[in-house]
Amino acid sequence: MEEEEGEEYLFKIVIIGDSAVGKSNLLSRYARNEFNLHSKATIGVEFQTQSMDINGKEVKAQIWDTAGQERFRAVTSAYYRGAVGALIVYDISRRTTFESVQRWLDELNTHSDTTVARMLVGNKCDLENIRDVTVEEGKALAESEGLFFMETSALDATNVKTAFEIVIKEIYNNVSRKVLNSESYKAELSVNRVTLKDGDDESNQTSRKYSCC
Repeated sequence: MEEEEGEEYLFKIVIIGDSAVGKSNLLSRYARNEFNLHSKATIGVEFQTQSMDINGKEVKAQIWDTAGQERFRAVTSAYYRGAVGALIVYDISRRTTFESVQRWLDELNTHSDTTVARMLVGNKCDLENIRDVTVEEGKALAESEGLFFMETSALDATNVKTAFEIVIKEIYNNVSRKVLNSESYKAELSVNRVTLKDGDDESNQTSRKYSCC
């Protein structure tokens, strides 16, 4: 496939996790550098599109945020469709949200039919004084599931940009490597308006990173 002038990549990323773990504030901090202490629960689905440059190419991430409450589960299939990246978020001050991570991973695996770059995010690391999940526990779960891991704070912006950018770069790596040998994968991504270039290997694959406050 020849590279066209002005080629751009559009990747869909979903943010999942229990209600009130800070999904919407992570997105608003990354997309608009905003934080709303009194933000209301997301109703339905919202998304923001952000651009970044990778190897001289414009990469756009369409980042989807939806409600974590059970009553909105009906959006599941459409929400995950076409996603090539996911942030699975828990609140370090609420163990129940960490215990839900496996369920979210199972759901992601059920509804995703492509290679998905996945990052486990322990949000609200500014709440160290009421921490209920240790950094080591987060790392251990991420290692066992083959996830990237990072602790973040949407409140003070710690690691938020880094977390999203690692996922976006890993998606680019995934698309640029062996998947290019699959014609069906090319066709599938084309449906999501992602254009690909043969042989566009990324030599420096993003390594698994473990960071916290």
